[in-house]
Amino acid sequence: MADALPRRDGFLYLTTTGRASGEPREIEIWYAERRGRYYLIAERRERSHWVQNLLREPRVGVAVGGRSVRARARVLDEAADAALLREVRADFDRLYEWSDGLVVELSPD
Repeated sequence: MADALPRRDGFLYLTTTGRASGEPREIEIWYAERRGRYYLIAERRERSHWVQNLLREPRVGVAVGGRSVRARARVLDEAADAALLREVRADFDRLYEWSDGLVVELSPD
């Protein structure tokens, strides 16, 4: 069965735990959804504060389309996730005409 086309309903709101403060940190970001998971791209890669936060604490909050869930974040691996990375980058190219950066997957609990 073919995957559904990626969706974009405005923005995703990601809440991480501040790596130094321990306080919640929220960002608004573009996303793609595929197979029940959300994908984000960090243009500044590991220099992005939200990426540094989720690398320390991968449990995050996700709000999108009027729905809020808890999720686990992970950075996709260039070798192990090569096929998925190609799909996600293609989704972002279709949605935003941009796909350069570090790809992060959010898996709802």
